[in-house]
Amino acid sequence: MRNPFLATASLILLATAACAPSAGPAAGAPSPAANLGIPAEDLRRDLYVFAADSFGGRETGTPYADKAARWLAARLTQLRVEPGGDSGYFHRVPMRKTVVTPGTATVGTVVAPRQLTVGRDIAFLTSLGRGAPLPKDSVDAELVFAQCGLVDSTLTRDDYTDLAVAGKVIVIVGTVPPNATDEQRKAMANPQVLFNRIGLAIARQPAGIVLLLPDSLFTLAASQFTGTQIELATGAQPVQQRPRVLPFIAVAPLTGSTMVPAEWPADQSARLPSGMRLRASYKEETSTFNGYNVVGIVRGTDPVLRNTYVAYGAHYDHVGMSANINGDSINNGADDDGSGSVTLLAIARAWQQAPPKRSGLFVWHIGEEKGLFGSEAFTNTPTVPLDSIVAQINADMIGRNAPDSLYIVGPGAAPNGQSSVVGAVVDSVNTAGTRPFVFNREWDTTTHPERIYFRSDHYNYARKGIPIVFLTTGLHPQYHQVTDEAALINYEKMARIGELMYRVGMTLGNRTTRPKPTAVQ
Repeated sequence: MRNPFLATASLILLATAACAPSAGPAAGAPSPAANLGIPAEDLRRDLYVFAADSFGGRETGTPYADKAARWLAARLTQLRVEPGGDSGYFHRVPMRKTVVTPGTATVGTVVAPRQLTVGRDIAFLTSLGRGAPLPKDSVDAELVFAQCGLVDSTLTRDDYTDLAVAGKVIVIVGTVPPNATDEQRKAMANPQVLFNRIGLAIARQPAGIVLLLPDSLFTLAASQFTGTQIELATGAQPVQQRPRVLPFIAVAPLTGSTMVPAEWPADQSARLPSGMRLRASYKEETSTFNGYNVVGIVRGTDPVLRNTYVAYGAHYDHVGMSANINGDSINNGADDDGSGSVTLLAIARAWQQAPPKRSGLFVWHIGEEKGLFGSEAFTNTPTVPLDSIVAQINADMIGRNAPDSLYIVGPGAAPNGQSSVVGAVVDSVNTAGTRPFVFNREWDTTTHPERIYFRSDHYNYARKGIPIVFLTTGLHPQYHQVTDEAALINYEKMARIGELMYRVGMTLGNRTTRPKPTAVQ
């Protein structure tokens, strides 16, 4: 699942400006292949391979991602699933890679500078989103401490009062003020709200901005913004051609930082010693490459309806390598989204053995972690007519947490009620099962602070008007960590989710009407 920091960064600049009846089987009715099942042992076998160290964390733009794509294509060949890409099983996704090479980074006085290690002590925000103006790539300016960087009448505070910040580096602490209410604390925990403080700072024309984050948040941010940046090559200017008009922007860990006054937070008016400066710079080198979605098709049985598709989706990329933790530096991504990826293989096998009237379209997306790039490319340049896709079922992180809990996203969040019929089918199929899941609908909205609706590949299908449903078992402490291992997966639960997805797809596949409300047909 996509890191919220990437989704949030592109919004920072905003802060600088002031049911038709079906003629097919009833939803929830047993499918013709009900006895096939989704074997938990098959899922375990595949995931222990797919989430092994030999796949190197499957990061987009690395040979490990290409290896994962080839492995998926080989499994589809074994299953005799028809290739559905523009090059066999592969659908080309043109991307641009920008390698960031840090120069010297120091903080302190001219006579006593402290060397900073990029990725550990500081990380540079080299881009705020596709097409946005770029931050400057160097800074050499005096530091000024702006506490939490807030201007908030409800908290009766303006952290910029009496501060001269133009042309300086504004240091902001990304924590919640001590006088905030519980409701305010919850709102401020949203990364979008946190990063909007950068927008407030940009408007004051500083030379640079440093946002100090709690260690766990810094680790997440650093993993996205340090080293190599990936973007779609279509419809975006190369980095070198975009103007660098924003201040230099960085994040750093709050713990042990010399960019915080020694007296803070006990003394909210504390200031940094005079003469403290930040000197930092980086260079960028850009190249282009093709990533690959992996696409397979199982043809339906009806001579007319087989030209329409029930689409299944998962993303096979993950976040690659990170700092060594207890001898491990590989983020294996067993749950994110190895769990969805191997489950789609099992569902494709079941469809192959007893297909419904409509065809099944199986798409393993690349670049989800970088910005939903594979699903954006596929919905912009699909290998089947886009209007032939009647629904999309997305699985991302479906192997963890309580045995009967399952988040459902889409029926409520997608615009114009376009996914409400699919949601009703999922509810009916689940209720008819021998052990129904308890659906959590907390994330099925566009306003929840986690913004889950916007953070996985279903979103790009929904924005094209395709009914979607997104199933996930939710976040956990191993999310985007080296500890997201195959040994922690609940394979029985994953198999039950696969069975639910299979039955939902079979129900939609046998309907003679599209699963759209009449008003949005």
